[in-house]
Order: sequence, then structure tokens, then C-alpha cells
Amino acid sequence: MAVELTEEIKREIGQHFVVGFHGFKPSEDIKTLISDYYLGNIILMKRNIKDVEQVCNLVRELQALAKASRQELPMMIGIDQENGLVSAFSSPKAGTQFPGAMATAATGSTQLAEEVAYATGQELTYAGINWSYSPVADINSDPLNPVIGVRSFSDNPATVSAFARAVSRGLASAGVAPSPKHFAGHGDTHVDSHLALPVIEKDLKALQEVELVPFQDLIKEGVASIMTGHMALPKVTGNDTPCSLSRRLTKELLRDQLKYEGVIVTDCLEMEAVAEKYGSEDGAVRSLEAGADIAMICHTFSRHKGAIEATYEAIHTGRLSLSELKESGQRIRAMKKQFAGSWEGALAGALVEPWTEMKKRHAELSKKAYAASTALIRDAGRLLPLDKSAPLLLFTPQTEKINLAVDDSSTPEGALIDKNGKRRNTAGPSYLSFAKYLEGKTQTQHVVYGLDQPIDSQLDSIMPLAPGTSVIFCTRNADRSPWQIEQLRSLFAALGTASPRIVVLATCAPYDLLGVIGFEDITYMATFEFTVPALETAARVLFGELKAVGKVPVMGGTP
Repeated sequence: MAVELTEEIKREIGQHFVVGFHGFKPSEDIKTLISDYYLGNIILMKRNIKDVEQVCNLVRELQALAKASRQELPMMIGIDQENGLVSAFSSPKAGTQFPGAMATAATGSTQLAEEVAYATGQELTYAGINWSYSPVADINSDPLNPVIGVRSFSDNPATVSAFARAVSRGLASAGVAPSPKHFAGHGDTHVDSHLALPVIEKDLKALQEVELVPFQDLIKEGVASIMTGHMALPKVTGNDTPCSLSRRLTKELLRDQLKYEGVIVTDCLEMEAVAEKYGSEDGAVRSLEAGADIAMICHTFSRHKGAIEATYEAIHTGRLSLSELKESGQRIRAMKKQFAGSWEGALAGALVEPWTEMKKRHAELSKKAYAASTALIRDAGRLLPLDKSAPLLLFTPQTEKINLAVDDSSTPEGALIDKNGKRRNTAGPSYLSFAKYLEGKTQTQHVVYGLDQPIDSQLDSIMPLAPGTSVIFCTRNADRSPWQIEQLRSLFAALGTASPRIVVLATCAPYDLLGVIGFEDITYMATFEFTVPALETAARVLFGELKAVGKVPVMGGTP
């Protein structure tokens, strides 16, 4: 029997979507979605963040549009704020840069993790952002994972669970709804769901022993929302349907079997793992059929509009159950009442003074957290600390794209990227900042190496080395880009008997030299991310101003 689409039903449907838009002010597209389609939730991205005052004004304008469209409750305003490499709100003029998941786990302190999450939540709350798609609760079982990596706390389920719960508590205490991701686990794959569908050949028993551990613990603590991911689990479902579109995984496993009562939101349905086969529009309907409460579509207005209208049709024809949708809507309202609050609060202006003081406190907390995260995996020959009176040669890798989750948040719009995924400003801003920081400590020569600018071709500008020269050789996911290790071998070959003080600095995942034959006796450090504060902290450790106290939270720790 056909269901007549009333305004009330359209208003209900609007609450089941979260979308993104472009610009520092509300675009005409987002105004249309809020006013005409009663959109109930927004995701802000790096492209929407200029400075904190602008974000406060933007959020207030969005909420005013929602109130003008006679929505019952303020909108959930979400953001990808994992900290570390995925920090959409972090910038000198907006949020504080804190360590990401693996760097945080390297501190060994869940208390510090909770403090940092609370501080992050305070800043988001100040700006009117009430939903953070964090923490990452994936176990990074596959070192070659191209999309999770250092966004995960560890390859150990108990470690991931402990830190994910700490971060969730910290965010919630500050008034921000956490959203652990990516259920049912995106860690044991080397396929990026932004680009294709990962297929994980694990049965339910195997998932229960590893991937589901953090989610089960978070559910017991009543976490406000959980994000489903786009990975296929054919040994559980019997087919290649992504988890986010699978009723077996979303409704039967997460909702019924694990007894989760909070809000289920999908990862972005414009990712190719879904969009290529189903399209974002039908993908949205399928996700709601599967039992998701909110479908996420981050980028394209035609897909936003198309998905909502496809949901109208699915309700009209009976494909989607209206009663189930209304039951789902009650979960969304409960989350909004807890975290979005009242219209009075949502429309209130922010004060400048508390922000200034808050940023000062958080800058100190950030320093403390980064200082506790840097890991000295081995100091072969006791090379550290480096001599500040000796010249320094810094090698950094040509910057390649990592994945869309990281690059969306770290690549300025308009950055020049060639057809092979390499940035034309090849050093990368973090490495340029690192070089400048080192120049403040000692005479420093910065060399960028890459496939099209190998070390062999730059020897004339390097050799001969001055006596006592120290070398910092930075890698970035060299286990996945082995040309970096080959360049390190080339450097050793060029140096011959001239054996300077060489330190290898892994500036992203710590796997780069672990298990690599021939480099067992090289001094090796890990920062777990190439953010500016992580690299500056590494410099302080290298020159003896700080002691490296972090521990590698994967592969059983220090080899």
C-alpha cells in the first residue's frame, strides 16, 4: 500500500541524513537542503574551516536556517576530528593540533588520551560543533593498510578498546557525541574503501576475537553513535554487500546481537566502495533499509538531493518501513537532546576571551602529549643526542598522497598534484617547517629525495660531508613505498667508509625499518605522524632536550 508523503514524513526523512557543503559560509545548496528538505545534520570539513570566529558564525547561521525551517531540535554539526593527520578543525587560527591515535597509544596513558579528547571536545563545543566522527576503533592488523594505519591506536584489540573508550569518554564529557568507527572493522585489509571495496575473509567468530572487541566494550559504556564502514564480510553475510548497506551486519549484528541502542551513521556514501556499484542515492536507501539511522553524503549536492528524494520514493512505495524510520528517528532525537541542546544555546554567540585562554592551556597539553609519544626504537652505537655544533643533513621524502581521509584534511584546496599522486610542492609543508626548526638549532642542509629526484642525482650538492656531520633520514610509510628504502641504501653506498651519525626517522607508520634486512644496527625513531608538532618534538629528542619515552604500540613494541 502506497504511503502518502506528508510534510511531517518529509521532515522525518530529513533527520536521517548528514551532508557536507563547500565554502566558509552557508552555500545556496545547503540552504536549500535545510529549508526545503528539512536536513537535520551537517558535516563540516577542512574546506569549511578558516578560523574559529568564522566557524562560530557559520554554525550559528546553519542553526538559524534550521530554526527558520521549524525543525524541532537544533542540528547535529559533525566533523572528522580524530586528531593527528585527520584533524579538520585544527589550524593555527582554529583548533589545537593534538596527537593522533597511534601517537596517543604510544604514550601508554589512557588518562592523557581522555584529557586530550576532553580538550578537543571543549574547542569543538565552543565553535558549536557537537558530533565528532572519532575515535577510530579499528585494529590495524595489516601493516600495509592504506587508509587506517596510524589512525588506529594499535594492532592489539585490548589496547584499541582502552584508548577508544578513553577518547569517547573525553569527548562526551565535553558535550560532543563520539562516533567510533568503522564497524565492523577496517583494520585487516590493504584496500582503501575510498577507492574500492575491501573484502575481509573472516567469519563471525574471528571478528568477535579481534575486530568487535572495542565496539562491544564501547557499547557497554553507552557510546552515543557508531559509524559503519564500507567493507564486505562474505563469510558473515554470504555476499559482497558492504557492512554499511548490510542488514545482516547493521541491524542483526550491531543492533540486535550486540544490543546497541544508540545512533548508527554510515561512512560517506560517495566513497567508491559504495558509489561505484550502487550509487550514493540508492546506497543511502539501502543503508536505511539495513538499519542505519543516518546516511552520510559529504560532497555533491545532486547526490544529496537525489538520495533524499530516493528515500521519499522508498517510503512512498513501502520499500522502506515508515514505522522503522520513525523508531530510528527517536534515537536521533535522543542524541540531539543530549548533545545539540536547546535553540537558545545553539544560536548564542561565543566569547573571545575564553577561547584565548583555552588555546593557551591546550597548547601546553599538546606539548605534553607529543613529548610522551615520540618513540626511540633503537639507538645503535648510542648516537643520541646529536651535536648542535656539527652540521646537519636532512633528507625528507617527496610527498605523495596517502589516502583521501588524510589528504582531504592536510592538502590545501588547489594544491598542485600530478597524475601520479605527487604534490608539486614536493617537500610538503610539515617537512619544510621541520627543516626551518632544525636550522634554528644547527647548520642544516635540506634535501628532498624521490623517484624523480634520487639521491644519486644530488650527490654533487651533498658530498663531501663535513667532518662530524649528522644525518636525519626521514621516511614516510616506506613499507608501502619501498623506493625510500632503496634511496637509503643509495645514501649508504655513496657515503662508503665515511660513516656519519645517521638517524632514520619514521614520520608516519613505524613499520618502515622493522624487519628490513641490513638496517638492524641503525638508530631508528618514530613520530607516528608528520604533523609539525610531532616533527618538532622529534627534533628536541634528537638533540637531547627531551627523552624519548613513547613505546611503539604495534608488533609487540620495540623489536
